[in-house]
Amino acid sequence: MKELSLNILDIAGNSVKAGATRIIIALTETDETLSIVFEDNGCGMTKEQVESVTDPFFTTRTTRNVGLGIPFLKLAAEQTGGSFSIESTPEKDSPGNHGTKTTALFYKNNIDFTPLGDVVSTVTTLIMGSPATDWLFTHTYGEKEVRMDTAEIRGVLGDDVPLDSYEVIEWIRSSLEEEYDSFYK
Repeated sequence: MKELSLNILDIAGNSVKAGATRIIIALTETDETLSIVFEDNGCGMTKEQVESVTDPFFTTRTTRNVGLGIPFLKLAAEQTGGSFSIESTPEKDSPGNHGTKTTALFYKNNIDFTPLGDVVSTVTTLIMGSPATDWLFTHTYGEKEVRMDTAEIRGVLGDDVPLDSYEVIEWIRSSLEEEYDSFYK
């Protein structure tokens, strides 16, 4: 993929398909590295599925025979000298504490580092596409942080205002853009 934000969109989409009601996307950046962590409370995967999920010819989808999201993220991280890991607990093994955590570490100074891309559009697209899901997005760089928590937004707006309404999505977009305006300065 040309931008890591597209990987974020794809992997978070997997969490939605897994029935997650809470999805955390945490970007942690230093001058040398970028870490992307996804955590969800979806149905989780068995040990066998976790072992196979990085194989592009493994997918749980019935619409096609390949699943490239996880393999592309792993490849992108490892090409920079970084790392990739995935942990998962299936719901049948732990009904109260299940889900998946995926971590990718990138070295930004490597020639193969894929640019982060348009994270604001990615986050707003995820919220718009799955407004009932609780999304927590954070991006930290030193002391600076960009943060968006839809559970907090819902708490302020109440249940009568849908998160995917035009006004709310535009507010989320402009809030994130405002936070990012001073992020790298």
